[in-house]
Amino acid sequence: MTTALLFDLDGTLIDSDPLHAAVFADMFAARGRTIDFGFYRERIHGRLNAHIFAELCPGEDAEALADAKEAEYRRRIGEGHPPMAGTTELLDLADSMGWAKAVVTNAPRDNGEAVLEALGIAERIDTLVIGEECERAKPDPAPYAEALRLLEADPQRALAFEDSPPGIRSAVGAGIKTIGLRSLLDDATLRAAGAALTIADFRDPALAPHIEQLRGIAA
Repeated sequence: MTTALLFDLDGTLIDSDPLHAAVFADMFAARGRTIDFGFYRERIHGRLNAHIFAELCPGEDAEALADAKEAEYRRRIGEGHPPMAGTTELLDLADSMGWAKAVVTNAPRDNGEAVLEALGIAERIDTLVIGEECERAKPDPAPYAEALRLLEADPQRALAFEDSPPGIRSAVGAGIKTIGLRSLLDDATLRAAGAALTIADFRDPALAPHIEQLRGIAA
């Protein structure tokens, strides 16, 4: 079976929460409602757009609002954006070890592809799994289970990286040891969702023992 690294996208490979929050704030402002970053963190972060708009904009077309929000996000992100610190080094290690790499996200496919291109790593990812294209999206384990299936990977020979409780529950539910990224939430919140460890970014020294453990399993 293949050894694999599986990554969420927003907040994990890219520090995108400020940009997402700004787009949501502008859309709600146009509807006479002011939201701050705390509202984004508590009520929006990690959820599917269609669910967010169905709850917060009753009477409007939630799917259309979701599509408009993501189109504006893609417009603002542009053609180049730095990945999370340490991403390139971790991908280099995975390549040297022959490990498979997947991105598993609840973002729409257009977003996933656009962000990976903006980060300059699209060609380095073996498969992109979209939650809405699976039987169920995160927090259900289905997206991570699908990634394991596509990569022919053993969950015991894999690490997942996530920044939100729904994402962590999804990966843990698929049997994968999951590392939380503290890009928005704190250690206690991520561990309460099931993270085995939390890190500031991929250069965090706390990650090294877990990578070495995976190397030992893969040997």
